[in-house]
Amino acid sequence: MLTALLLGCGSNGGGLTRAEKALISGSDSLMRVLTVADSADLDVLRAESVDFTAADLQSPEFAALVAKMKYTVQDPSQDGVGIAAPQVGLNRRLIVVCRLDLPGEPFEAFANVQIDSLWGEDLVGREGCLSIPGLRGNVARKEFAAISYADPSDFTVRSEVVSGYVARIFQHEVDHLAGILYTDRTGEIWEVEE
Repeated sequence: MLTALLLGCGSNGGGLTRAEKALISGSDSLMRVLTVADSADLDVLRAESVDFTAADLQSPEFAALVAKMKYTVQDPSQDGVGIAAPQVGLNRRLIVVCRLDLPGEPFEAFANVQIDSLWGEDLVGREGCLSIPGLRGNVARKEFAAISYADPSDFTVRSEVVSGYVARIFQHEVDHLAGILYTDRTGEIWEVEE
């Protein structure tokens, strides 16, 4: 009970809905990535995401969602370094990030993730987004980020500090959980050929 309170599990929403479970189970390993070009997709991309409950974190649906998000972000049709659950149609606090700072550069999932603090220089860098194809922009992001997230295996809160480009990825993906797109953070946007 205390762990659920510490994680905020379910405090911002209940367990996975029937519709969310159907979305997860109804897709093959490659999930459809929502884009800003579709107004219904945009409604999902602009909505606030809620935590998973402790039961959700142990469910086969959660495991399937993580596996499918990892597959989707790494698919050559997407070729991203991160993806957030709203981008595949679920307003839940889950991101998958390429850990360029770790050996082998694995893609790791972070449930009920939040950024606890940001510090350091504002570093301007080029960003794109799987949900905004054909555009890039220069965005200022902090050099360091302290993150916390729920460990699905034992519900403990884990914390760590990330820096540089990995901190940029976390900031971009956690923004998605608040309905914020990188284009909201810059006026310097240009078209690119995909």
